[in-house]
Amino acid sequence: MMPRVSAPEDRRAYTALLAIAGGLLLVLPFVTTFDDFLTVGAIRLGIAGPAQAVGPFEARMVVAVLSAFHVHAGVNGSELIVWNPSGQPQALFISWNCVGWQSLILLGISLVAGLRGRYSVAARIQVVLIGVLGTLCVNLLRMSAVALLAATAGRVPALLFHDYGGTLIVIAWLFCFWALAYRWILSAGARADEPAIDPAALEAA
Repeated sequence: MMPRVSAPEDRRAYTALLAIAGGLLLVLPFVTTFDDFLTVGAIRLGIAGPAQAVGPFEARMVVAVLSAFHVHAGVNGSELIVWNPSGQPQALFISWNCVGWQSLILLGISLVAGLRGRYSVAARIQVVLIGVLGTLCVNLLRMSAVALLAATAGRVPALLFHDYGGTLIVIAWLFCFWALAYRWILSAGARADEPAIDPAALEAA
């Protein structure tokens, strides 16, 4: 018989995500100040340098995604240039603070909370790998959406989506990720070496 993941274990990641989502929604009107706070902490931890090195690679990946939508785009290091239908260029710079390291931190927090259960090592590894790869893909799509908006709707809508929509997309992805993880991976990968307690046996005792 397949071990079933208990309800408290199911709720751990969701509880953490709800707390994170609530906090982020509260600070969304003050997103600039919140980003500044994260930026200062990241600089003190020495994240800025390694994160900026990712910028040129992600810019090239965004150009590849935009080409699938027939959007004329080019790249020069970390600078992304998109052309609107009228032929006017829009320059977007992918700084170290825009590459998506914040979403990886949110994923890490949810992993710490969500994997505190009786799960096999194989199931944990699968969840971590899928979570990291999925979050990287979501970040790539988020940046591509910003560039696409800059090319079609202008710079202001792109900035608004960058500051507000991107955060909501990441939160939505994490909720979907954990729903799928609990349904298809962790429920099948629960460890059977710790048998569940039968309530009927407790009553008989």
